[in-house]
Amino acid sequence: MAERIALYPGTFDPITNGHIDIITRAVKLADRLVIGVAVNTGKGPVFTLEERVVLVEAEIRPIAEKAGIVVEVRPFSSLLIQFAREIGAQMIVRGLRAVTDFDYEFQMTGMNYRLDSGIETVFLMASEHHQFISSRFVKDIASFGGDISSFVPKLTAEKTMAKLKGEA
Repeated sequence: MAERIALYPGTFDPITNGHIDIITRAVKLADRLVIGVAVNTGKGPVFTLEERVVLVEAEIRPIAEKAGIVVEVRPFSSLLIQFAREIGAQMIVRGLRAVTDFDYEFQMTGMNYRLDSGIETVFLMASEHHQFISSRFVKDIASFGGDISSFVPKLTAEKTMAKLKGEA
């Protein structure tokens, strides 16, 4: 039987508890999960690509150890479907928080299917505790010195606050 490889792509700037929730659930769907950290300079990331990869690796380590499957973090700067092909993924995992996410995801899924109908997109609904969390909101709150500790893991909160204060 072929190894089922899933890809969970995102900018992860920063990784949130919502992302962690999706990753925790996605490991149950595949034999190997690749977390693809996108360059996406258009979003004006706070963290460099390298910093985001290191932070995601640190935050998902306990999930990977508990899951008993290979979970790896890899940066990418290509078209999502090209990266999925490169790593041999049969599925792309996407998280949905609200109806507003659905419209964008629906369009992206259609385009990806036209580019490669052999790669399925699987949607996981955000749990009710994480439906409102977005990296953008976390950065906004943090930039004004607000408490982000309930939205992101502890290490990420520390690194984000330090980075926005110019200490990192």
